[in-house]
Amino acid sequence: MTGEPPSDLIRSVSRALRVLEEVARADRPLPVKVIARRCGLNLSTSYHLVRTLCYEGYLHRRPEGDYLLGSQVAERFHEMVRAFERPPRVRAVLGHLAAVTGHTAYLARLADGRLVVMEVAEGPCSPWLEDLQAGLETAPHATALGKALLLALPPRARRGVLRGYGLRRFTPATPAGVEDVEEELAGLRPGQVVEEHGQFRPDVACAGAVVPGTQGAIGLSARGLRVPRTASTRLAEAVRDLACA
Repeated sequence: MTGEPPSDLIRSVSRALRVLEEVARADRPLPVKVIARRCGLNLSTSYHLVRTLCYEGYLHRRPEGDYLLGSQVAERFHEMVRAFERPPRVRAVLGHLAAVTGHTAYLARLADGRLVVMEVAEGPCSPWLEDLQAGLETAPHATALGKALLLALPPRARRGVLRGYGLRRFTPATPAGVEDVEEELAGLRPGQVVEEHGQFRPDVACAGAVVPGTQGAIGLSARGLRVPRTASTRLAEAVRDLACA
């Protein structure tokens, strides 16, 4: 949630979304009493909410009496993914990029000020990054994908994205403020391959570049604190391939 709540906020909807968020981030199914405590709700309200969410398919009640996310959450996710404009042939290009470099390749885009990963093609030379999976929101200030997309924005819009997301510190190398990100981007030109070294995860480097004519960026990750030159070159070629398509 960002900014001030609207004057016509419907609190029952807000509470239902809070329930879904708590169930989603839990590492195990939750009983209603735990949901109520974590959401700061009374028990009777929590029972009404989970029964409604179960009826609509957004929660699932197990025989043991606890709750996990329901199938309608997955349906909404797939609809969201389909709704985003993808560059033509993106899945094939990402797969080829991962195959020829050995590095995991990603497609991401900014949506309402949030950086969302749209596609992933895994490669054996990259670590598995749990926060860079399809459908997840990630950090624009600490990832090469995010920096590439920020570089393409006007300064005012860029600052709005950074302030809206917040500058969470992932590692000691993560930019600490908006001015730090601006300083990093100052010497780069829109469309250039952008790299980050250990800002999102220790001992991981990433490269990313915007696909011209789209609202997306593709990138790849590598173990260690540098992206191999050949991988960066292949990434630039993949960007040109998608732009031509």
